[in-house]
Amino acid sequence: MTISMYQASVPVCIRALNNLVGILEKGATYAETKKIDPSVLINSRLFPDMFPLSKQVQIASDIANRGAARLAGIEAPKFEDNETTFPQLIERIQKTISHLNTFKPEQIDGSEERVITLHMPDNTLSFQGMPFLLYFVLPNLYFHVTTAYDILRHCGVEVGKKDFLGQP
Repeated sequence: MTISMYQASVPVCIRALNNLVGILEKGATYAETKKIDPSVLINSRLFPDMFPLSKQVQIASDIANRGAARLAGIEAPKFEDNETTFPQLIERIQKTISHLNTFKPEQIDGSEERVITLHMPDNTLSFQGMPFLLYFVLPNLYFHVTTAYDILRHCGVEVGKKDFLGQP
């Protein structure tokens, strides 16, 4: 039995993003319950040279959006990166999930060898589709979702492994 590029990308990204929504909702509830200004959590970071929670969420959204679009050979929608509240961050993730839900397997299946070129500020990266998904998109998605989780956990939000993994 084989797994398709679609199965390895879109549903995986949707699950991680849905779990991130749950984590953000717990962060919002924590801030409200503890009478903490939500911006304190949204602007928190694990270390001074790391991005804050808001940017971690924005990057997770972009990685999933752009990754699926590149595999399908289409342009991804662009978001402004101006979210400053939990509801705005959650809405962004929900818009990303809605966009991911528009993809059909036939748009992404067969993209294993599609050449994908990324123009970065300091260099250009070129991948075939499968290594792009397995070694760039998914690790980056998990890194930023994990870092968002870690920021909130570090701030005292009671999240655990079940929140990160979600329900099967």
